[in-house]
Amino acid sequence: MTLIMKGSEVSAGMKSRILDELHALSITPTLAVIRVGSRPDDLAYERGIIKRFDSLGLKVKVHELDENISQNDFDSEFMNINNDSNVHGILLFRPLPSGLSDEFAVRNINPIKDVDCMSDVNIAGVFAGKSECFAPCTASAVMEMLSHYDIALHGLNVAVIGRSMVIGKPVAMMMTKQNATVTICHTKTQNIEEICRRSDVIVAAAGKALMLTKDYVNENSIIVDVGINVDANGKLCGDVDFENVSSVVKAISPVPGGVGAVTTSVLAEHVVRAAKNS
Repeated sequence: MTLIMKGSEVSAGMKSRILDELHALSITPTLAVIRVGSRPDDLAYERGIIKRFDSLGLKVKVHELDENISQNDFDSEFMNINNDSNVHGILLFRPLPSGLSDEFAVRNINPIKDVDCMSDVNIAGVFAGKSECFAPCTASAVMEMLSHYDIALHGLNVAVIGRSMVIGKPVAMMMTKQNATVTICHTKTQNIEEICRRSDVIVAAAGKALMLTKDYVNENSIIVDVGINVDANGKLCGDVDFENVSSVVKAISPVPGGVGAVTTSVLAEHVVRAAKNS
C-alpha cells in the first residue's frame, strides 16, 4: 500500500520542537515579510505564514510596497528593515516585479536574518555542508518530510528534477551530505525517464504541471513533489500526475497538502533560530 506523506503530519511533529526552542527565549521571534505588489501566489503564501506563526506565538510584520516603487526607494526600505533590531528574520518575495532588481538585497541582507537562504554566505554554507547556515525553506521541508517518515537517504540513488538555487541545487547538496548519490536532471537531460526509474527517490521540482507520469517510476519509488502548478481545469496540482502515479509507487507526497504545508513550519523554526542567534 502506498504511503501518502502528508505535510500536516510533518508540521505537527515539528510544532513541539519549535515550542521547546521558543520557551527558552525571552523575546518574541519576529519575521519581516517584504512583498512588492500583490501577486496571488505571494498573498496565499503570506496568509499561510501568518496562520502558522500565530499558532506558535511568533510575530509577523508585513511590509507591502507598491509595485511601481523605484529601485532606490526599494533598496532604502530594505535596508531600514535589515537594520531593525526588532526584526530577527527577513523573507523577501521573489521574483520582484519587472524593472526591479533584488541584487542589492541579496548582497546586503544580514546572513543572520536571511532565513530563506538569499545571501551568498548562506548559499555557500549549504553547499559546504554547514548545518548552522540557513538553507532554503522548501529544500529543508523536503528533508524534514523524508526524516519524519524515517526514509534514510544513506546509500540511496536520488533524481532531482530541476536545478534552481531555491530547490534543485541546494536539496541535492543536502542529500549528498546524507550520503545519497544524487543526479540533477533538467530540460537538457537525456534519458530522464530512465534515470528516474532507476532512482530510489525522486524530487520533482521542475515547475511543470503533471510532467512526471508512470513512465518515470517503479514500485519502490519514493516521490517528493515540490511543484505548485495549475492544471488545465484551473485546479492546483504538482509536477507529478498524482492520480496515476500514486497507485504504483512506494511513497508519495500530494499537492496540495505536501511539502508546501511543511515550508511555513521550517520558516518558523528558522526565525526562532535567528532570534536565538541575535
